[in-house]
Amino acid sequence: MDVKDFYYDLPEELIAQDPLEKRDDSRLMVLHRADGEIEHRKFHDVTDYLNPGDCLVINETKVIPARLLGVKEDTGAAVEILLLKQRSAENWECLVRPGKKLRPGARVSFGDGILKAEILDVVEEGNRIVRFEYEGIWEEILDRLGEMPLPPYITHKLQDKDRYQTVYARNSGSAAAPTAGLHFTKELMEEIEAKGIRIARLTLHVGLGTFRPVKVDKIEDHHMHSEYYEISQEACDIINETRKNGGRVISVGTTSTRTLETVGTAQGLYRPAAGETGLKDSGLLCPASGWTNIFIYPGYEFKVVDSLITNFHLPESTLIMLVSALYNREAVLDAYAEAVKERYRFFSFGDAMLIL
Repeated sequence: MDVKDFYYDLPEELIAQDPLEKRDDSRLMVLHRADGEIEHRKFHDVTDYLNPGDCLVINETKVIPARLLGVKEDTGAAVEILLLKQRSAENWECLVRPGKKLRPGARVSFGDGILKAEILDVVEEGNRIVRFEYEGIWEEILDRLGEMPLPPYITHKLQDKDRYQTVYARNSGSAAAPTAGLHFTKELMEEIEAKGIRIARLTLHVGLGTFRPVKVDKIEDHHMHSEYYEISQEACDIINETRKNGGRVISVGTTSTRTLETVGTAQGLYRPAAGETGLKDSGLLCPASGWTNIFIYPGYEFKVVDSLITNFHLPESTLIMLVSALYNREAVLDAYAEAVKERYRFFSFGDAMLIL
């Protein structure tokens, strides 16, 4: 398939630059795969589409303030270092700007020397291995000096760091938020559980590769970035019980989806055919952790996920390809055209879509 098959025209003014005052006041487009119907609702209406016995799968990753602004010690030139993956206690794989000034051996100072860094090596895609030097507690220093690493299409300064976190964020490690979860409030989560919908919690630490464009013409030639995930026995038990009893596994976001499908694929799960009841030989989801580079695009057969809550994604991105795999490309692009017509807000701080 060609990358251009996933293009749509988006007016720049529809890219949401700021979060809404209330998380669940965002709009919700509901897509019914059974008959192609499209509904326009508010996100707090999502409970109308969730049934007792369903399971909602959320990603508990927490965004770290990974953007560090400093100066080169020898020249005083301004530089930026973005934390991507922790390699050891002091060493991180990072994205740096400007790259020409930060070659191996270069030293950087942040916050008048509270934090210092040395560039150790250049690795894949020009990223750097950086060793940090400090006294005290790393998390406290990072919280003091770091900024939230907002996506490149957001140009406004974020006034409240918490608005780029889900209300259930717990496990630090992401360089970007799992944005489908930004619409949930604590009250909405309580309402969902009170209705008899179970919550399964997993973690996938989102990398900046999620924003990287697909640079090949044929999507089959694209190589996905790797991200770390964990899913517990408790979460697997909830999901397995849901599947056994005929409930739906509703994934919140593409990150939860990629985790579930990675584990389901590795463990040989499959979705029972229409009319079958119970798991039969479709298998049990078991706890797992590791790195995934799964690339889901049309033609992929889902093993675990039945429905999806997601935001509106960039044209020609791997994320719109994943959504197109769950529904179909033409219907998804028609829905996006409808969203543009109806002036929905797009991307990280934008509105949401529920695919049933």
